[in-house]
Amino acid sequence: LGLAFHPNYTSNGFFFVNYTNTAGNTVIARYSVSADANVASASSASIVMTINQPYSNHNGGHIAFGPDGFLYIGMGDGGSGGDPEARSQNPQTLLGKMLRINVDALPYTIPESNPYFGQADTLPEIWALGVRNPWKFSFDAATGDMWMADVGQNAWEEINFEPGGSTGGYNWGWRCYE
Repeated sequence: LGLAFHPNYTSNGFFFVNYTNTAGNTVIARYSVSADANVASASSASIVMTINQPYSNHNGGHIAFGPDGFLYIGMGDGGSGGDPEARSQNPQTLLGKMLRINVDALPYTIPESNPYFGQADTLPEIWALGVRNPWKFSFDAATGDMWMADVGQNAWEEINFEPGGSTGGYNWGWRCYE
């Protein structure tokens, strides 16, 4: 569902993928390039994280490195219609969130500048919450602004804007608003 080259790919050869495994769960994995610069080393797979998915839709999938060098992961709300378990607003699940982690070494670490770092009531990987299925996002190379496409329920689709230099913590409103 997603592919991102590490900002230091030319020196470390790392790239990351987001896929749905055979159990239906989201997997973020790191791979390395092989001796052939055009071929990945299949044996180099390292699982960064696995996130259980309750339904087969709304897995998000896009991943990208931000201007800050951290990996951003767009996670859907876990599927079904209307977010029936309110996962997107629940700070104790990674579903329905934009995540931000440091993958310079594994296991990954949480950047201390994440908005919920050190808060017992919210998972520290969370950069923003309240998204339904952020299937695509991008960082403006000149400004660092993030533009995120999110799926609506019945009437509206959504584009979210987060200015460069933001400290995160946004709540994009799903499922409270459409």
